Amino acid sequence: MDSSRHLSLQAIFDLAQKALLSNGFSDSQSAAIARNVCKAQIDECHSHGLFRIPFYINALKNESANPSAVPELVKNDKSIVHIDGKNGFCPVALELGLPVLAEKAKEFGIAAMAIHNVYNIAALWPEVERLAEDQLIGFAFTASNAFVAPAGGISPLYGTNPMAFAWPRSGKPPLVFDQASSASARGEIQLHARAGQSIPDGWAIDAQGNPTNNPDEALKGAQLPFGGHKGSSIALMVELLAGALIGDLFSYESSQKDTHGVGAPSGGEFLIAINPTACVLGEQADSQQSRAEMLFEKLLSQPGTRLPSSRRYEARKRSEANGVDIPEKLFEEITALIQ
Repeated sequence: MDSSRHLSLQAIFDLAQKALLSNGFSDSQSAAIARNVCKAQIDECHSHGLFRIPFYINALKNESANPSAVPELVKNDKSIVHIDGKNGFCPVALELGLPVLAEKAKEFGIAAMAIHNVYNIAALWPEVERLAEDQLIGFAFTASNAFVAPAGGISPLYGTNPMAFAWPRSGKPPLVFDQASSASARGEIQLHARAGQSIPDGWAIDAQGNPTNNPDEALKGAQLPFGGHKGSSIALMVELLAGALIGDLFSYESSQKDTHGVGAPSGGEFLIAINPTACVLGEQADSQQSRAEMLFEKLLSQPGTRLPSSRRYEARKRSEANGVDIPEKLFEEITALIQ
């Protein structure tokens, strides 16, 4: 069994930020990325935790990546917020824009934010969870590099193209889901490869289009959309929302820009925030939360069910109380990046 290293929550943040600072990231970029990575690690989302730090650093091999970028916020009198990420990384752009998006949603009832020209290696749930903590409904969409074959095809065209959704709850953590439109996240296959483990059926095909359980062959071939044509349609929707709609890159264009093949997606992110009280008539506003909770109770009354995000919240409580354990090999890999 592989050995592990126990870390406090502060130690996770410090380790991530020191590695980033040592490799040319600015204070603001490194702090925002480290906060995002720390959130994922605390929630036991291992594929987006400290595991991601080498990916951020490898992304700098692409000439356009700017580790010192200062994103520019464009705020106007309409319900759309724009951020030019200046080829930096998405976490710092999100920290700049989310408060403004929330403000717009409360003013107009519904608002959107288009983040342009960023490298996005992070999970999407932190941003929609933050919107829900502000009593807003949140959606987020982003494309990635071309890793996924469309239904019926064998060549990568779409990204894993995740989408996230959050619903606010009174006195309880928000309901949140963040899921790829592919059968698995790219990071999950990479984690299987690191561990020398086979991947489940239906995750991927090899370079010849044959089903494979070998993670290394899967990484050379193509991932598959979940549910065949259904997942493929959702991947197409995300390409349009995070690409064509906001004038940013499709996944295959991001791959072309990734000149060193480091797997760091470059493009945009599209978010929508809705003020729930603006969506009903008069007295019905008071019933929104109670009706949602009634549905959740019906769901949970069936044995074997759970609400999305419940496992993350349980993991968060454990981590906040006890700290976290990470593989010793990963700790050594990140420590070696600190100069």
